[in-house]
Amino acid sequence: MKHMNNRKKVVVIQRIAQPALDLFSTRDDIEVEVLTDTSVANIAAHVGDADAITIRDAPLPAEALASAHNLKIISRHGVGYDNVPLAFCTERGIPVTIIGDVNAAAVAEHTLFLMLAVAKNGAQFDRAVRNGDFGIRSRKTTVELRGKTLLLIGYGRIGQEFAARARALGLMIAAFDPFVDRTRVPDVRFFDILPAALAEADVVSLHVPLGEKTRNLIDASALARMKPGAILLNAARGGLIDEAALVASLDAGHLHGAGLDVFAREPLPGDDPLISREDIVFSPHCAALTADCLVDMGKATVRNVLAAFDGTLDPTLIVNRSSLP
Repeated sequence: MKHMNNRKKVVVIQRIAQPALDLFSTRDDIEVEVLTDTSVANIAAHVGDADAITIRDAPLPAEALASAHNLKIISRHGVGYDNVPLAFCTERGIPVTIIGDVNAAAVAEHTLFLMLAVAKNGAQFDRAVRNGDFGIRSRKTTVELRGKTLLLIGYGRIGQEFAARARALGLMIAAFDPFVDRTRVPDVRFFDILPAALAEADVVSLHVPLGEKTRNLIDASALARMKPGAILLNAARGGLIDEAALVASLDAGHLHGAGLDVFAREPLPGDDPLISREDIVFSPHCAALTADCLVDMGKATVRNVLAAFDGTLDPTLIVNRSSLP
């Protein structure tokens, strides 16, 4: 079906901030359709004549795109893209874009919050005081972070922002990332081997995408190599941690605790073994969802679509650029 007046059709899967949607209104060659029903059947019914798709965190399987033969871009409202069928898009020559460093500060701030909340037993102390248990102060000690080593697994945009904030607390920064030019960051201690890095870290924070090589990156073996009393943080992607192994490690008293914003299953089921742990601080995959960041991410998502239409797309934001024809 041809859309009216030969205008380009953009399907916005999951509503984005209104100021971002308003950017489309500055163009008279674009029509926009917002989908709130993210079922595969509904997506498939609306993208057949789409020129572009924006997508937040809803699953976007290849079968939903089978009839979308005119797509010029899939623009992710974020930096992860494990919900997009990358191989399918590459085969069809469809660029998949991310928003770059737009959400880096918000996620770094949230990771800092998780680290402090775990180190200082924030959630446990809050509950105890509300329940009249002031005596918990004599039973549980907290972790002083000054002089401790923070290991960043992944030293990209968010990892660097988190490192800058952690230095203010007196943490020493180490990193494991084979893709970074180390000559540009002389104030970071880089490790070539992950097990060796884990053994020296007091806090381990994950900042890598989810893929076949990173799924369950932190498994039972990795957890065993971490220092007794260490802290584990994940505001990147669910699936990077073997959650059953994490529960076992906490049961054994090996770690001080963990701070998790993302999970292998989302929403986290109420009967999940993680839920019963008082030494885990949870948040509902909301690290980037500040009011400011939602607007900025939405605008960046829309700008990628407009750039694709105009032939000015930034190649550094195309995650499958090396495989496109």
